[in-house]
Amino acid sequence: MPVLTMADARPHHLHGARFESLVAPSSGSTELCAWRTTVAAGTHGQPHTIDHEEVLLVLAGTPTVTLDGTPTCLAPGSVIFAPAGIDIRLDNDSDEQAQLWVTTVVGLTASTRSGDRIVPPWTL
Repeated sequence: MPVLTMADARPHHLHGARFESLVAPSSGSTELCAWRTTVAAGTHGQPHTIDHEEVLLVLAGTPTVTLDGTPTCLAPGSVIFAPAGIDIRLDNDSDEQAQLWVTTVVGLTASTRSGDRIVPPWTL
């Protein structure tokens, strides 16, 4: 379906964040995935390495993204380009939730520092 609303989103939860999938193979996409991520106040994310590029747009809140060990405080409207192979972590130390729009390609996987491989269900 080419026009979707948040009512069509499929929710998933992982590492203290909520992922609301809209664009994925399960909704008819063959190349792209897109979802809204909501990170609760006081949440420290799981560091992981992504195997494909991601683009993140901050919709609300003031999260911190750490790319290869370098933290950056963000604000609504900030856009993050995360290259494939980079270590990424998303934290929300504020008192309010943060929301981000994320886009990547079908087939994205991530690995944690402990060696676990994550195949995000919101990209299937």
